[in-house]
This record gives sequence, C-alpha cells and structure tokens, in this order.
Amino acid sequence: MSDAATKAKALYEARRTRRPIEPFTATEPDLTMEDGYRIQRELVALLLADGEEIVGYKVGLTSEAMQRQLGVSSPDHGPVFESTVYRSGAAVAVGELIAPRVEAEIAFVLGSALRGPGVTRDDAAGAVRAAVPAIEIIDSRIADWRIGLADTVADLASSAAVVLGDEVPLLGADSRELAVVLERDGAEVASGVGAAALGDPVGVLAWLANVLGPYGVTLEPGQVIMTGALHAAVPLAAGDTFTARFDLLGEVRAAFRRAPSAEHRPRRRARSDR
Repeated sequence: MSDAATKAKALYEARRTRRPIEPFTATEPDLTMEDGYRIQRELVALLLADGEEIVGYKVGLTSEAMQRQLGVSSPDHGPVFESTVYRSGAAVAVGELIAPRVEAEIAFVLGSALRGPGVTRDDAAGAVRAAVPAIEIIDSRIADWRIGLADTVADLASSAAVVLGDEVPLLGADSRELAVVLERDGAEVASGVGAAALGDPVGVLAWLANVLGPYGVTLEPGQVIMTGALHAAVPLAAGDTFTARFDLLGEVRAAFRRAPSAEHRPRRRARSDR
C-alpha cells in the first residue's frame, strides 16, 4: 500500500475499535495539508466500500483562533456520511466515540448544484434552499486531541456526527447576524454569531465549492453543508443533553447516551416520517 493508504487504514481501524492512534505529525512533522487530504481520500474510499454514502460536507477551522493554533490561513473540509446524521431530539451513543465535543453551527441545504472554481458569494446564496439549526459532534481518532494540521485533515476534519433541526428558508435574512446560545441541561455553556464562521457562513459555502471543484466534486441539491463552529468546542459526556437556540432558525437538541438508541435514523430515511 502507499503511505497514504497505510495511514488511512490506521485511522479506519481507530474508528472501528475506538482506540486512538498517535498523531502522524509526531514522527513526520513536515506532513502538509495536501498530505492530509491524500490520506482523507483513501479513508473515504474505505468507508464508501463499507456502504457509507456522502450526503454533504463539513467545513472546519473557520475561526481565526483555530487557524492560528494550527498555523494555517484557510479552513479544512471533510464529508458527512448518511449514517452519522441524526434528527433533533435523537440520542447519540457516546460509547461509539472516543473524545467527543459539541459545536453549534449553521447548516445549509442546497436547492441547486454548485461547482467551482469561480463560485461567488451570490452564487452560493442563490443555491441555498434553506438554513438548518445544527449541532456538530466532533471527535478525534488521534490520541488526546494532539492534532497537527495534517492529522485533523486526514481524520475527516475531526468529524463524528451531526444533529439537524428543521429546514428554515432564510427569506433575505443575513446568516452573519444569526446568534446562537448553546445550553447543556438548561444552562448556557457557549454562544456565538454567524460571522464567527470565517466572517460569513454563505462565504464558507462558496469557498467549499471552489476548493472541491478542481477535484471533480459538485455540491449537489439536497446535500447538507456544515459551515463551521460559532464558538469554542464544548466537551460532552453520557447523560448530557445539549440544546442550541438560534435566532430565526429555532432550536436543535441532542441527548447523549452510553449505548446506541433506536431513535437514531439517518436523515434521508427519516424524511417520510416527519
């Protein structure tokens, strides 16, 4: 196997066994973001071979603080798989994760395709069918979150799951101004505003389309795009219930349990019983 394939297999096994691995950058500090994406593509191929389906994408490292921490000047991205999408109110199994954290985000559902390069903010705004209040669960298959840039990129941008509320047409509202309060068991633990996502969640969507386009990837109608955390990630534990309350978008709630729950249904299969 190639070096990228070998590293992807290590991440694949870490996901399967929930046993984290040492960061690749600990022994190879010169690994680049592009090296990370080579590994990510190999890992995605393994997961698709298992029957996973890509239903959207997540964008991470959208805050200036995280970019400074990892020494980069741009976000990263990874796929969202159907099996990791939950409806608001469902229970997420913490026992299937390693070191999960929670972030409140604005998600978009696309009504028309976007294909870069050359996608403008106006193009991106015109492609949005609706906004969705969302909670992202991030996790790291790298031990103790000791991630370098190449590590987190390779590890699907540290994605684990997303919890989605109802679709809401923006009707001209500016997503940069949408505020959110995140509560754990009714107590506020974080807050933020849409502009925290690279200054503009719609701009994040345009950035993603332009980055993926040269690789032959089109953002398709119906896909969900997670546009980045609006606050610092919050650790979670079994027994916690988190609620993110957004201006205009309403709320989304996620309960965390030790074991899997029958409430979990992939988003697309759940549409018919809403």
